[in-house]
Amino acid sequence: MIPHINLGPQGPSVSQLVYGTWRLLAEPELATASAIERRLNLCADLGMTTIDTAEVYGGYDVEERLGEAMKLSPTLKQRLQIITKLGIYVPNHRHPERTVAFYNASAERIEKSVDKSLRLLGVDALDVVLIHRPDWFCAASDTATGLERVVAAGKVKAVGVSNYTVSQFELLQSRLSMPLVTNQVELNLLQMGSLYDGTLDQCQQRGIRPMAWSPLGGGRLFDPNDAAASRIRQTCAALSDKYGGVSVSSLVHAWVLAHPSGCVPVIGTNKEDRIRDLAGAAHLKLDRQDWYALWEAAKGHRIP
Repeated sequence: MIPHINLGPQGPSVSQLVYGTWRLLAEPELATASAIERRLNLCADLGMTTIDTAEVYGGYDVEERLGEAMKLSPTLKQRLQIITKLGIYVPNHRHPERTVAFYNASAERIEKSVDKSLRLLGVDALDVVLIHRPDWFCAASDTATGLERVVAAGKVKAVGVSNYTVSQFELLQSRLSMPLVTNQVELNLLQMGSLYDGTLDQCQQRGIRPMAWSPLGGGRLFDPNDAAASRIRQTCAALSDKYGGVSVSSLVHAWVLAHPSGCVPVIGTNKEDRIRDLAGAAHLKLDRQDWYALWEAAKGHRIP
């Protein structure tokens, strides 16, 4: 079973690997309510009980589809923790009046989006709500007001951010009376920016765990024409026997998990066999030299 950990000192409790729904509707045969319900139950059976979604996913359709799936299994809602994100608005068939994509993290929008997510998902409260992207047009105090209101109303249990810089995180936190419990950022062997820009250091300093989206680099890891990806795959193949013959994907997720900030990877697959495979990454413990060997493979040179 996948262990559960706290995102912050006082929670909330989440599974150490999170099931991501960014591409939930990408394959029509796997996007039906019944197919999604089977995957969610499989995740729960494996201990991967935390689901990551967002109002913008699937052209604003994913939350509704998740709600339909959970209706098919009466006990499923009680087995899962739901993390959703809000604040990205793009032109689409539901909103033809939009002529340009924009962010909106105002208090009014936060309250409306939370109410919509509760309705579409069919739940009484959301375990965590994240501001999906920093809204440069909105004062941090306005965003903080909205987050405070939805928590005070019992609609949301904890709040955090996604894709925030260190300074953006600190600014918003300075306006809040409650802690931000995570910063969900891109982290993988092909995108290590958060290792160097202070984001993961900040999480360690504050005692919160970052969430890592796109641990496989959005599929780039398996591009046969990508030199860095090829080096990573070769290194994983050389290490596989040492760790029980595990897959490249499992080793790459284990690399993310091993960072001392306590990263929580968000996996992104609709295939049940891959969900089972990746569940094993939670129990892999890379040693120091192997972690750096993968870093070296990704960069194509030794450490400075």
